[in-house]
Amino acid sequence: DEFGVVGQLFARDPETGEEIWMRPFVEGHMGRLNGKDSTPTGDIKAPSWPEDPDSPTGKAEAWSHGGGAPWQSASFDAETNTLIVGAGNPAPWNGWARTAKDGKPADYDSLYTSGQVGVDASTGEVKWFYQHTPNDAWDFSGNNELVLFDYKDKNGKTLKATAHADRNGFFYVVDRSNGKLVNAFPFVDNITWASHIDLETGRPVEIEGQRPPKPEPGEKHGKAVEVSPPFLGGKNWNPMAYSQDTGLFYVPANHWKEDYWTEEVTYKKGAAYLGQGFRIKRMYDDHVGILRAMNPATGKVAWEHKERLPLWAGVLATKGNLVFTGTGDGYFKAFDAKTGKELWKFQTGSGIISPPITWEQDGEQYLGVTVGYGGAVPLWGGDMAELTKPVAQGGSFWVFKLPGWDKASASR
Repeated sequence: DEFGVVGQLFARDPETGEEIWMRPFVEGHMGRLNGKDSTPTGDIKAPSWPEDPDSPTGKAEAWSHGGGAPWQSASFDAETNTLIVGAGNPAPWNGWARTAKDGKPADYDSLYTSGQVGVDASTGEVKWFYQHTPNDAWDFSGNNELVLFDYKDKNGKTLKATAHADRNGFFYVVDRSNGKLVNAFPFVDNITWASHIDLETGRPVEIEGQRPPKPEPGEKHGKAVEVSPPFLGGKNWNPMAYSQDTGLFYVPANHWKEDYWTEEVTYKKGAAYLGQGFRIKRMYDDHVGILRAMNPATGKVAWEHKERLPLWAGVLATKGNLVFTGTGDGYFKAFDAKTGKELWKFQTGSGIISPPITWEQDGEQYLGVTVGYGGAVPLWGGDMAELTKPVAQGGSFWVFKLPGWDKASASR
């Protein structure tokens, strides 16, 4: 999205690699089925993107390079033959480039970006769409994993839903049969861009002054505003875990903030298409990373565990009432899924920014985790680059299993 693409989801024949269908995630762009144009995404006139009467297409430049890339894994609902996937942020980051000169950001949602899309797996047709961040001006994207689960509300009613912890700081429960919002609540502290998500309309209630303003006449940069979460997110790509036994989601979150300011932007092929500058900053002195166990029905935090460095590893929940994750300073840790008590840790020698996995082999259960620091957190500079500078480099893969004496005692 940062290079002016139009995000597209493809279905291909697994034996030949040939395209079956293609679905773009910018409104008004045409899909394909069996090599021929099928249907446009949304309205062919793309009313959620500004018009430009001087353009050959009649649309503003941003529409032609509108983002929406589905760059994380989709989930598949076999019961309804539906692919459910996150669509990335709109491009450029500068939301004013996606707003008519005499308009307001609220007039343009930049569909189908920064949300979750339900797509027919056989034809590529859009079944439904729910947008987490309309006219996203903060690079909150919408790609974080979508966990399919049975949601029980406060009245005991069960429905089939998706769970999504967004970079914008809110946790969403969506009815996966129709894309309707069921519940939404914050999973991190001090969200500044919106006060809450309106459960009736499904839209965020934005806080005035949190969209980076346009540069004043004669100025190259706009006035900076402090926003939380930053574009690295309350949570990013690193997947959360769900336990069917506890009914809790275990969310690898971060508390941080950033300064944002707008800049002039024009599309140039192969160049970054942002139109916004930033600096990431600390929120608290004692921690950045925070692992939280969240109740999807109440929105309450069941327990939490703080880490000094950002949490960028995924989380694994097991039937044995354990939750595993890795830390930026190299520890692989296990927690009690119900209480959050830290039960075990092991120093791996470098920061962990990978999800742990588990598998069975020859009757034994194993745990594995890839280790080796790097990635987005130190890349973007600011306070986080300074904080993580001492972390040792180097890649390795670690495997663990229960010791023989432990299995022997468990069998007695």
